[in-house]
Amino acid sequence: MDLKARIQQDMKDAMKAHQALKVSTLRMLIAEMKKREIDKRAPLDEPEIFKTISALIKQRQDSVEAFQKGGRQDLVDKEKEEISILKVYQPSPLSASEIDALVTAAIQETGATGPNDLGKVMKVALAHAAGRAEGKLINEVARAKLSKQST
Repeated sequence: MDLKARIQQDMKDAMKAHQALKVSTLRMLIAEMKKREIDKRAPLDEPEIFKTISALIKQRQDSVEAFQKGGRQDLVDKEKEEISILKVYQPSPLSASEIDALVTAAIQETGATGPNDLGKVMKVALAHAAGRAEGKLINEVARAKLSKQST
């Protein structure tokens, strides 16, 4: 069963089990996937679905921070539960050594020679990561490697 079908089946199961939060979270995910398919005018492949899930998790994490500052613990708890529901559908994250190897391969692929080539390296590295690593982490590794190359 592909990922999209699994998400839809899990939503149906959650509806039968009367799990309101899981149903609403999965509906939101499916709606976002459909929106992106309409924008793209083609079905999403698995890496694009992972990117969509990562984007929704990132939004929820930002909301958690905002709600904590506002003293809304009830909303913090709700957002954290949504994050845990969404994380089930993410692929296993890349380890530090895998990220290092990915960035090294991206540097070789682009022929990057210094920090000025960070954008090229990031584009390739993020494409290869396919939502399995945070862009911020990849950026830090790429910056460190590129600054070592220029010296």
